[in-house]
Amino acid sequence: MDYALTVRAGSRVERAHFADLDAALDALETEVRALGQTERRQTVDLRYREFAPVAQVAARAELAGPRGLRAGLDLRGDGSVEAFTGRLRRRVVEARDGETPYEALRRVLYSTRAGP
Repeated sequence: MDYALTVRAGSRVERAHFADLDAALDALETEVRALGQTERRQTVDLRYREFAPVAQVAARAELAGPRGLRAGLDLRGDGSVEAFTGRLRRRVVEARDGETPYEALRRVLYSTRAGP
């Protein structure tokens, strides 16, 4: 099994491959936490519409794996992080009480992982 991690921040795209889900999720979390220290966005005013930093994706880390696994983390322009599953139809992973987005993503991926 091979897990591919793609991290996009601005025009920079980095890819890495991992043999197991644990290593891929560890790398995903490390990358997003590091980007969270530097990536921020200002409010964008287009005269007819305004985009607050929280509405902008400053960086995206996506994980692809066997059996169609697609999930990742969006780093918002205000520094907040949002976990998601899916590719074309992204579904936000809601964090439970006291759970970080990283933990919520792990919970969902481990609960849906099936087979050997």
